Amino acid sequence: MSSSSTRYTLPMPGKRKFEDQLAALDALRQQPPEAAIDPLRKALANRNNFVAAKAADLIRHFQLTQLIPELLTAFDRFMLRSDKEDPVKTDPQCWAKNAISRTLAAFEHQDAAVFLQGMHHLQLEPSYGGASDSAGTLRATCALALVQCRSLLDADLLSHLIELLGDKDKAVRAEVVRAIEQVGSPSAALLLRLRAILDSNLKSRKPGQPPEEEPEVLGACYSGILRIEGPKSIPWIARFLSDSDDPAAEAALAIAGTHSAQAFEVLRDHFAEESDPWFCSVLLSAIALTRQDAAVEFLLDQVRAESLQAEAAIEAILRSAPSQEITKRLEKLVSGNPRLSRAFQKLFPAR
Repeated sequence: MSSSSTRYTLPMPGKRKFEDQLAALDALRQQPPEAAIDPLRKALANRNNFVAAKAADLIRHFQLTQLIPELLTAFDRFMLRSDKEDPVKTDPQCWAKNAISRTLAAFEHQDAAVFLQGMHHLQLEPSYGGASDSAGTLRATCALALVQCRSLLDADLLSHLIELLGDKDKAVRAEVVRAIEQVGSPSAALLLRLRAILDSNLKSRKPGQPPEEEPEVLGACYSGILRIEGPKSIPWIARFLSDSDDPAAEAALAIAGTHSAQAFEVLRDHFAEESDPWFCSVLLSAIALTRQDAAVEFLLDQVRAESLQAEAAIEAILRSAPSQEITKRLEKLVSGNPRLSRAFQKLFPAR
């Protein structure tokens, strides 16, 4: 064995301190991919979950797809189906399982079984005031990875994903919504519509009923529907603007994301009927984000008329990365009005 290969051979567990093992892995980044294969194969077999996680990340970095069998073996070992060991002790915080699943997803691994296993994993770990589930990231990663498994029909794929729409972890629910969006079928869009409607119905819930969905998850639903169906679904999404709350703000931003004339018209019309100052500012921001010429002129008109929402219109324009021409027009409009000039200078100070 040459001195070069000896230098970059990962030590077996127990031969060096933990820090030395990590340093040996870091040193592999300076080597060609083929020199890293054997050390990374050994690192995946390490009982320390952080060492194995770092190895999985490096395998992804080097694109060593030939190590997929070893990744699968390591994943199964850290899942520990047997009752002999506790996953909380062998893989705290799911570091190894998270890294391995990310790598398998990046390699577009096609065996759905491993991702289905990860999607259903719960790992309660001691935390302040009780126990918390540390496997949310794993479930979310595996849900998104499942979409790329070409052996699954859309109906089967959606039937697996729908189970996580009620996950206790908000981040998991949001990622599952994005996974459903990636399916891209009419059935996927209908499923997202159903999820949005169910939450809307819960707003009149009685005591003891589950709480409303978080705005981020609903925003993912609205955006997913629009990406699948296109601007034709804008009128349907617009129904959620009437509540003038955080989910309504997500609906406004999702509509704006279509960058269409229809989006501007819907937002403008709703603005004309809105009385809540906060939501008026939200709508003006969304109008700016439609990127329509008519939208910019509408906002400039709010400033020109020195309306009650003129300051919000100024902020909406300046936060939307306007062209130099629009900025100069806006600056000219606010000159001579101390209130509006202050709002302009706050976001666009003199240089």
